[in-house]
Amino acid sequence: MDMNSYLGGFAAALLKYPVWVMNVVPANSDHDTLGVIYERGFIGTYRDWCEAFSTYPRTYDLIHASSVFSIYQDRCDITYILLEMDRILRPEGTVIFKDTVEVLVKIKSITDGMKWNSQIMDQ
Repeated sequence: MDMNSYLGGFAAALLKYPVWVMNVVPANSDHDTLGVIYERGFIGTYRDWCEAFSTYPRTYDLIHASSVFSIYQDRCDITYILLEMDRILRPEGTVIFKDTVEVLVKIKSITDGMKWNSQIMDQ
């Protein structure tokens, strides 16, 4: 799952692998790019990450969250977004966060409390 897919670049990067990517455009994003995602042949949806995400009957092995927390940090408690991610992630799943250093430090303190194995790396 790509939580902030923008133009579907994450899905495009994984085309050579036998996987499918759910592209999610944040509902309150400055850029409405879901049409572009559909035109590229990918699947996608709008989502307000301050609310629960209906995933029945599937869960996800990998979640890519690029700048999601910067978008929502003033709208809702990011702990709730992390708990939602924990709910839809399969056991032994992986999350990749890309955001500002300040937001990543805050995320790390929360994920450490959730007993996730987390680390901050520089690109």
